[in-house]
Amino acid sequence: MSDLKWLSRTELLIGHESLMKLQNAHVLIVGMGGVGSFAAEFICRAGVGTMTIVDGDVVDPSNRNRQLPALATTHGLPKADVMAERLLAINPKLKLNVIKEFLSPDKAEAILSNNYDYVVDAIDSVTPKLTFLKTAYEKGVKIVSSMGAGGKLDPSQLKVVDISETRICPFAQYVRKRLKEYSIYKGIKVVFSPEEPIKESLMMTDGTNFKKSAYGTISYLPATFGSVCASVVIRDLMES
Repeated sequence: MSDLKWLSRTELLIGHESLMKLQNAHVLIVGMGGVGSFAAEFICRAGVGTMTIVDGDVVDPSNRNRQLPALATTHGLPKADVMAERLLAINPKLKLNVIKEFLSPDKAEAILSNNYDYVVDAIDSVTPKLTFLKTAYEKGVKIVSSMGAGGKLDPSQLKVVDISETRICPFAQYVRKRLKEYSIYKGIKVVFSPEEPIKESLMMTDGTNFKKSAYGTISYLPATFGSVCASVVIRDLMES
């Protein structure tokens, strides 16, 4: 138990049996941006014993307003490396797999070929996200997917629903529309906000890595999405 002393407050809340379920679980988090980095940290701090993180991007100065690995001292460094160092500093005994690659559509099958107890989809580019969700759905993988965190300000509006129940969120609406092309209408758990996005904050991008546009963001909103995603994973694992 000495190795788990750092989790004594967690055990006090959830009990030894649930803590052991987390210790024995393997969670995959794809995307180490504003949502995924915070989800990864909270999942690690909850005591999940094995994690795989995926991200092929490097820290950009514009990431600093919302992303955990983004500091003035980490510009240009791979986000996956920064997060790996942080997660292992939290739990040196964490079994951590690091994949420093962008999740292109053809990589989804390979990454999901491993057995995970839960998966967090924090991908913000539509094409890779759709392929990943389709593959996870077809494999029956337990997954929670983050919808659009940009262009919004009110964290109290976040909800956890089946993707069929999303509304107002343009990102969720587009993902739903594209999933229907694969005859997927429901069965994917998502975190979304029905808050109307601030349309004036939308900007077009160069299309790199399948991303053609982006909304402005505030510091706490993506982190809240990550927190809620982590809570879904942790609560579901404890109930399994």
